[in-house]
Amino acid sequence: MTYPFDCITDFVFVETEITSADVILVPGANHPQLMEKAASLYQQGFAPYILPSGGYKPHVGTTEWNYLRNIGIDNGVPEEAILRENQAQHTLENARFSLEVLKKAGIHPNKVIIVCKAGHSRRALLCYQSEFPKETDFLVSPVIDRYGITKENWFLSEVGISRIMTEVEKIGKYFGDIIPNWVK
Repeated sequence: MTYPFDCITDFVFVETEITSADVILVPGANHPQLMEKAASLYQQGFAPYILPSGGYKPHVGTTEWNYLRNIGIDNGVPEEAILRENQAQHTLENARFSLEVLKKAGIHPNKVIIVCKAGHSRRALLCYQSEFPKETDFLVSPVIDRYGITKENWFLSEVGISRIMTEVEKIGKYFGDIIPNWVK
């Protein structure tokens, strides 16, 4: 069945085929599914490093990085394979600060995997594309978050509609000022 809002679904929800990459990037959140998926991809040999990103959040009680790192270790990822970015406060900073960490570690991000919430995938992808070198190839591996939001069901609940429409708003707020820089 088609709906007038199918274009929103197609825009917000991004997923690509996953192949080997230089690093797995995880924009911060306190959703364990993110690091569980990143750990699984690491264990399957898709990348030699995972870089979770995120600073201190009161509702998490620690940095998002520390929260995600602990889940990675609990899921068998060696501590030395988990890079650290523990300052970012929003998705653009996740991308910007993650690139700085990679540069300092001597890692050239030719191809990266982004593991993010399904309903956050377009904004996460755009943020990393805005901060990383233009030649970087991005692969997106979304997870279903604690709310169970997917492209097939977001429009069936108040929380799904609210969260996805907030994503649409945030994309407009984040990128209204950035788009002119991409055109130059």
